[in-house]
Amino acid sequence: MMVAGEAALAVSLADSLFLSISPDAARSKVLFFLAFSFAPFVVLSKGISPFLDRVPGGRRMTVFIVGILRAIVVLAMAQNLQSVLLFPLAFGSLILAKVYQVSRSAMMPTVVQNDTELMSANGKFGRLTGIVGFVAGGPAVLLQRIDTHLSLVMSAIAFVLAATMTLKLPRHVAAVKNKATRAEREEMSTPEIVRAAVAMSSLRATSGFMMLHLAFWLRNEKAGLAWFAFALAIGSASTLLANSIGAPLTRKLNHHSILVTSLCVIAITGIISALNGGITAGIVLAGVVNGFGAIGKLAFDSIVQQHAPDANRSRVFAQYETRNQLFQVAGGLLAVLFVPSGAVGFAFVGAYAAIATAYYAFKY
Repeated sequence: MMVAGEAALAVSLADSLFLSISPDAARSKVLFFLAFSFAPFVVLSKGISPFLDRVPGGRRMTVFIVGILRAIVVLAMAQNLQSVLLFPLAFGSLILAKVYQVSRSAMMPTVVQNDTELMSANGKFGRLTGIVGFVAGGPAVLLQRIDTHLSLVMSAIAFVLAATMTLKLPRHVAAVKNKATRAEREEMSTPEIVRAAVAMSSLRATSGFMMLHLAFWLRNEKAGLAWFAFALAIGSASTLLANSIGAPLTRKLNHHSILVTSLCVIAITGIISALNGGITAGIVLAGVVNGFGAIGKLAFDSIVQQHAPDANRSRVFAQYETRNQLFQVAGGLLAVLFVPSGAVGFAFVGAYAAIATAYYAFKY
């Protein structure tokens, strides 16, 4: 349900921030928003996970509180769409979203019995995310066309439902009171994990860049909101497909090969999309970025499981997820800062992924 809320919120903000105001105004406001959302994560990246570990009730209660707060913030946004308060509210919503994503990654290892179940659970969660995101996009656009406030109300309802569903999780999920031991820190910093983490961060950076690049580029096209919603739906569908085939792949193939292949495919698709330069090419590239990003995440999880067997998995995943969120926001920041044309943006994605591919292949 968090995914459904995110989809409805993304559609509403796309219309409010990108399509209803001039390009220069949209750029300056979103740039301001991203800069202020990026700054606190730079400062707090080392402290977010330890702080969440100390919250009474563990991450289960954290996710519940986040769901309720996000619903309240979204309803406040609905009342302030034309006010300067919209941006600090959107900023707060983004911070809460990042806290949820970090907590979710930390929770996964604690609700399964072993590594095999973890990979299966990650795949199932990814498939569910794809389905919900794909299904929720259509109603969100329809409600947005009827009244901007309705899509935000849909988002708030989804967040409340998500919060109530977390109460079914075991109590004190992923609460880690003790500090990491020296042996655990060494396992978390093995060359295999560090190199894989660089690849995963690169995948997330391309995802963050593509979302905002498409949003700004499509605003100049006819039916811009519909195209953007379609791009979100394709991204969700590709995530669904990736998680359907990704789990079996990570059990049979070399995980490092999966990561470098994911980066390589994005690089090739980015270059081809740049040569084409059309809307269809951009949407296809967005789908490829999302899909192979999902497969890469499953491969990265497998690498952590192999090379950090004694580390607290919730702590490891929370640590790297926090960094991944930073890279995703940084990618979006670049898209808004430079606002390239469609083809130039696609070329940037291809070039960045190609450099990341070469670095990872050389190191590996």
